[in-house]
Amino acid sequence: MSSRVVDLRSDTVSQPTSEMRERMASAVVGDDVYGEDPTVNELESKTAAIFGKEAGLFVASGTMGNLLAIMVHCQQRGTEAIVGDLSHIFLYEQGGAAQLAGVQLATIKNEPDGTFSLSELRRKIRHNDIHEPITSMVVVENTHNICGGKVIPLAYLEELASIVREPGLGCPRVRIALHMDGARVFNAAAALGVSVERVCRDFDSVSICLSKSLSAPVGSVLVGSAAFISEARRLRKVVGGGMRQVGILAAAGLVALEQVVPLLGKDHERTKRIAEAIDSLNSPNIGVTLPSVQSNILLVEIKQPKILPTALAERLGTIEPEELTAGVTDKDGLGIVVKACARDWPFARLVLYHQVDDEQVELVIKKLTYIIKQYDARFC
Repeated sequence: MSSRVVDLRSDTVSQPTSEMRERMASAVVGDDVYGEDPTVNELESKTAAIFGKEAGLFVASGTMGNLLAIMVHCQQRGTEAIVGDLSHIFLYEQGGAAQLAGVQLATIKNEPDGTFSLSELRRKIRHNDIHEPITSMVVVENTHNICGGKVIPLAYLEELASIVREPGLGCPRVRIALHMDGARVFNAAAALGVSVERVCRDFDSVSICLSKSLSAPVGSVLVGSAAFISEARRLRKVVGGGMRQVGILAAAGLVALEQVVPLLGKDHERTKRIAEAIDSLNSPNIGVTLPSVQSNILLVEIKQPKILPTALAERLGTIEPEELTAGVTDKDGLGIVVKACARDWPFARLVLYHQVDDEQVELVIKKLTYIIKQYDARFC
């Protein structure tokens, strides 16, 4: 059956724009391992300047950027990094901190808003004791993926920095570094109405993804001090990240910074529009928490225990004959398929991005409305 597909599994399925493809085709390139690719150099310096940092490093992925940050900040054997228990670094990066960097991760429970307890953080920072690992790094994820694209408040980030910088806290020989997993940090800045430089002001390093909300085909940029990036560049080679004429990819990243970043607010507005449509149904089975919709990620909450998140995702991807009769179609009469992400979560996740336009948003609303009413008829 022919259908109209709206893929909202992740903003990683976004497509490079026509401007990106044009810039990639004409990019001036060189050997980046020798530091001779002018397009990569431009992307690195421009990104660093936007974030108010001294230098940048183009890497293959956000996972690589986070790993390199851990390897640089936690160089001494017997070190530990503190992360949230729902952080991407802890859940979805294959334990790379331990597997490749030899660094122990200590977790603190993430709150629904993406933060973690700062009083617990203070207790988690190790004493200067020969029995204990050395706390060398604290990581914040912003926006927070699994918590639903939550934007970490500026006041929280300031308080976190003040705690980490307290004299006498931790090992006197080691300065505790602050790293931000900023895969979607431009979304955080757009939601707060401030610059990314302001959001990341107190952080020693930030990893920024170009291939999620920013629509570039591949790559991330790691930013920090010149000394930090110099060491990260060396370590990038050992984890297989030394790419050659990679300016072809960096060119798309430049377009992302210039043309896609200013449009992120539209993605947020469209996400909220879907959330408001779901909320207006007042379903006892499926809903949303409107105040929690802060960026381009929407968690469709499942209140009915008989509805599995994976079943909801499967239903969104299925067209039943009755739907067509009921007019759940696009303007050409094609049935609607919505691809959603669901795992062992109490929700299904929808993520919007540059190519999801107003027409597609209305198709998603139409499909969700029909299915939610269908579930309500079954379980009420």
